[in-house]
Amino acid sequence: MLIAIDTSTRLIGVALYDGVQIISEMVWLSQQYHTVELAPTVSSLMERAGIPLSEIKVVAVALGPGSFTGLRIGISLAKGMALAGRLAIVGVPTLDILAAAQPSGDLPMAAVLQAGRGRLAVGWYKNYSGKWKSDQQIQVLTPRDLADRIKSPTIVCGELSEGERRIFKRKRINVILATPAQSLRRPSYLAEVGWRRWQRGMTDDPATLAPNYLHYDQTSSG
Repeated sequence: MLIAIDTSTRLIGVALYDGVQIISEMVWLSQQYHTVELAPTVSSLMERAGIPLSEIKVVAVALGPGSFTGLRIGISLAKGMALAGRLAIVGVPTLDILAAAQPSGDLPMAAVLQAGRGRLAVGWYKNYSGKWKSDQQIQVLTPRDLADRIKSPTIVCGELSEGERRIFKRKRINVILATPAQSLRRPSYLAEVGWRRWQRGMTDDPATLAPNYLHYDQTSSG
């Protein structure tokens, strides 16, 4: 059994997965109460699913980019569970979770997260053999800057406000907006990605696993 934890932004997600089916999943928008909400929700989710801690063998955790406080809380809990229970731990970049939820296709994709200060963290992806792969460094851009950079048909998915969606809809020839449901960062996809990495032996050392915080010098003006 694997437990997946994502606290990269105000949107928090927890899921349980046994390699065959998603046993339980919860996603909610926190009012910046990650510390208060996360651990009780994990405990409640496991209790409702009838899964004792002894059945958990691996923890998959989102590494960011994301908020300093959110990532610190989620990764700290994941590390604590891994060390206390001698569990394997697998870190997964947060934008890879969004990408994993999108149907495969020939168009490039920009996966985005809210980065604060009216900006978005943007990961660029291309599809190789039916799987999305990041092919550039993460950038921090305003929605208008991102819209201006898209010169050919490109999928855009992720956390977007109503105003941000309006900006992209003005470029409807080149911007193919994922639906709100497709843009929800679900921990079940984190669980699937984490499970595959665990099966391949791609685990991390809980002592050295570190989050990817947003750095505003990642903004590119070129």
